[in-house]
Amino acid sequence: MSSSRRERLGTPRYTAGMRCISCREVYEPPDAGTCRECYEEASETEEELKREIEDLKSKISFLKIWSPLDPIHHQNHRFSASSSSFTDIVLEASDDDCGAGAPSIRAHKAVLISKSPVFKAMLENEMEESRSGIIKISEVSYDALRSFVHYLYTAEVSLDEGMAFELLVLAEKYQVKHLKSFCEKFMTSKVNSENAMMSFAFAHRHNAKNLLEASLSLITDNMFEQVNRDEYKELVDENPRLVVEIYEAYLAKQTNPNAIQ
Repeated sequence: MSSSRRERLGTPRYTAGMRCISCREVYEPPDAGTCRECYEEASETEEELKREIEDLKSKISFLKIWSPLDPIHHQNHRFSASSSSFTDIVLEASDDDCGAGAPSIRAHKAVLISKSPVFKAMLENEMEESRSGIIKISEVSYDALRSFVHYLYTAEVSLDEGMAFELLVLAEKYQVKHLKSFCEKFMTSKVNSENAMMSFAFAHRHNAKNLLEASLSLITDNMFEQVNRDEYKELVDENPRLVVEIYEAYLAKQTNPNAIQ
């Protein structure tokens, strides 16, 4: 580029190189953003991080517990034919959409105890569940309970909005914090004008702070639309205290637009 054209376009003139964005040393030529030393160091760091990530993946794979609910493992595991003999606890969903004939879920006490302080207290003491070997879980579908138990083994779950709601409730009830956080992040990403009011009320019931903030922010940003929704009218009848909280947040936002982020 000629000097006259550079001046017309406002492009800076480099006479003594440019400063590296990493070490701030002046270097030549002025076209890479970083000096060669910093570029090579960054490349080495990237490769090292890749190796560490692969190492962590292999450790996770090694530490992952085989789940009796995993259909792939169930088919290929060499002990699959007698796998049920290794489980020592049964979980039953009392609110089962599949009907009374739906199968129960078999699991291992050691896994439940290690992943949930609630299960630990239940199964290590002389409670009915410990004596009978059966845990009845109310107000949950069979599919959600199955996904919940599978997560305790593998830390893996497939979510849709309905499943996220159910699993967050289970995760809170049995104090599985990582699953609750995972579901809350998913639900927060799905907050919109259609479900904001419902999400706000749900977040209040289940102490989901990030979901509460996201839904409340959307409500107060679209107050006139939201107060005309049926969900708002239901909230007025069922929990007027939350309506007061919404209006307090709305008024605070009018005074200070940065009150709710």
